[in-house]
Amino acid sequence: MNVRIVHTENAPAAIGPYSQAVVAGNFLFTAGQIPIDPATGQIVPGDVTAQTERVLRNLAAVLENAGASWSDVVKTTVYLQDMADFPRVNEVYGRMMGEARPARSTVQVAGLPRGVLVEIDAVAVVR
Repeated sequence: MNVRIVHTENAPAAIGPYSQAVVAGNFLFTAGQIPIDPATGQIVPGDVTAQTERVLRNLAAVLENAGASWSDVVKTTVYLQDMADFPRVNEVYGRMMGEARPARSTVQVAGLPRGVLVEIDAVAVVR
């Protein structure tokens, strides 16, 4: 099987020993994206709505670099610091995904990197 590392300057660089995404065969597996502005390397200011928008823009940049889009995403996992934020995250998610409706899991976690409120990863098909 052919494995290819994906890297784009339009999403935050990996902050550890991992890749932004990996293409294995016809599948793209992204690392979890947190709300880091790739231009500054800093967490975006604001609430969970602003953080979710940044996370999804980061994921979109990784998808695009790999030759995929939201319509190619088959599964996402959303990690929330507080499940009470779900309605606001869900609104942003639905708006930014457009017509795409991948399978999704949402879980509350005890903590996320750098104290952020949301992290999302994705699996997509690449052609």
